[in-house]
Amino acid sequence: MEIRILRYFLEIAREGNMTRAAETLHVSQPTLSKQIKDLEQELGKKLFRRGSSSMSLTDEGILLRKRAEDILDMVDKTADEFKSLNDITGGEVHIGCAESHQVKYLAKTIKAFKENYPLFRFHLTSGNTEQVTERLDRGLIDFAVIVEPPNLSRYNYLELPEADVWGLVMKKEDPLARKETIHFDDLIGLELICSAQGMKFDISRWCGAKADMLNLTGTINLAYNGSVFVKEGLGYMLSFDRLIDTGSESELCFRPLEPLLETKMYVIWKKYQVFTPIAELLLEDLKQRLGQRSIHFSQT
Repeated sequence: MEIRILRYFLEIAREGNMTRAAETLHVSQPTLSKQIKDLEQELGKKLFRRGSSSMSLTDEGILLRKRAEDILDMVDKTADEFKSLNDITGGEVHIGCAESHQVKYLAKTIKAFKENYPLFRFHLTSGNTEQVTERLDRGLIDFAVIVEPPNLSRYNYLELPEADVWGLVMKKEDPLARKETIHFDDLIGLELICSAQGMKFDISRWCGAKADMLNLTGTINLAYNGSVFVKEGLGYMLSFDRLIDTGSESELCFRPLEPLLETKMYVIWKKYQVFTPIAELLLEDLKQRLGQRSIHFSQT
């Protein structure tokens, strides 16, 4: 299975049409068609359903698309790493990141870093802890920024200096908005929107077994999207403060939970990880900016 053929396969999957894919790839349609038929024969599975003017993926094709995207991500990342080995004026770093206002520390570090390394480029991918650590474990990213304590047997980490505060996001005209803080009893009977990770690890930490009494009407992994659902009257969102606009011009407001519920944030990387020169330099800058007291790592 050749890398080039996987790129052909993905382009057809994106276009849904052999002719348009051939034009994009600058190959003839017969050549492209033969390459895909050869790939199907190699795998022993049909990858596309062929219509008169369109093509759609079979179940086997959907599986290959996911695998091909991961393979090509790794190939491209490896190529970029080797290009940057002798180019300390720049290079590329891939970071997986949870949602938090504390991402500002990462942004400030990178802004200052680019003044010394103007050809440096960053690639930021958002996701929950499970999603970004999976990509870290598979070597698709260099660092992950997560919102739960890291596994010390697998990762080194830096602790960010602040903590995220949990609270309830609602419309400003809601009666609960008149309260300064939100207690557990206030949540009973409400249709709640929250990240699955937050509900499992943080909200349950806050209220214990009583979490089963809460009505989770939907889950999210991006607070902005959840805020749109709140605006449309689909419920109340449990989330971190400062992830969405709740200022004077917004129709939404945030009220913290009581007792106070906070979550720390960490920059992590794999133990024994071999970094590119530019990634190593960025890590040193992060250590300096966050302060030596925030560094927790061991190579044992």
